[in-house]
Amino acid sequence: MTATLTRVDVTPAASVKRRRRAPGWLAVLPLLAFVAVAFGVPALAMLNGAFTVKDQATGATSYTTANLADSLQGAYLTALIGSVKLSAVSALLATVLGLLLAQAVVSSRFRALREAVLTASGVLANFGGVPLAFAFVATLGNSGVLTREFGLADKGWSLYSFWGLVIVYLYFLIPLMVLTITPALDGLRSQWREAAQNNGATAFQYWQHVALPVLLPSLLGGFVLLFGSAFAAYATAAAMVGSSVPLVTLQIADAISGNVLVGQENVALALSLDMVLIAGLVMAVYLPLQRRSARWLA
Repeated sequence: MTATLTRVDVTPAASVKRRRRAPGWLAVLPLLAFVAVAFGVPALAMLNGAFTVKDQATGATSYTTANLADSLQGAYLTALIGSVKLSAVSALLATVLGLLLAQAVVSSRFRALREAVLTASGVLANFGGVPLAFAFVATLGNSGVLTREFGLADKGWSLYSFWGLVIVYLYFLIPLMVLTITPALDGLRSQWREAAQNNGATAFQYWQHVALPVLLPSLLGGFVLLFGSAFAAYATAAAMVGSSVPLVTLQIADAISGNVLVGQENVALALSLDMVLIAGLVMAVYLPLQRRSARWLA
């Protein structure tokens, strides 16, 4: 009788537990379906096209690595290297300048200043594309307001160059770095600074031996995030410099539209695959750094 009562008591409890778990799994299904449609299908199409070559005469298709080989030669390779260089330089400058600005905001006693800077950073970090390009053209272009006012054209300044793009990219990368590094700066404990001061350390020594080593994973993670953001940017560069600065995103657009050679759509997909691989390497570096930073600053 006791054994029977035990089975009667346990079985409904287990059944209720299973019923409670079921809705949790079902709630994830829409997200998985969205990811599969929005990311999985385009990724498979890109992967298939990157390894597919179509015979223009017969229309027959075959699988080969010719597209990938072409994407790593000539103008395509130059554009890929140019994008990596532009992204690395922009991300490095934005990391340093964003850290200085974020530290000034965090150490300020004015809460209104902090809120204003963080709010503005949230807006400016998402301000890009064609409007940003037009804003800089009107300000620092060949006939821009500041160009005419200070005679920058006579001094050799040109917005439509590598360094011109770097300045434009800094406009949205620095605010993004401020948003990224501010929580890490908040995590620096005041006891660490007090302990350093009690042991006779200067402010420079505190940053050199305490703050920067603790912030290093966050700084590297922020750099990687900024690199990926600059590497994927297209509309700003397309509207501002066109093809005067070789970038992989512009090469992809030209190959798809047939501006250079007709029938290079699959080479564009191979270039996209190159970008995905680089972005994957970037994220492979970013995620471990993020976890390590979270352990230090928890």
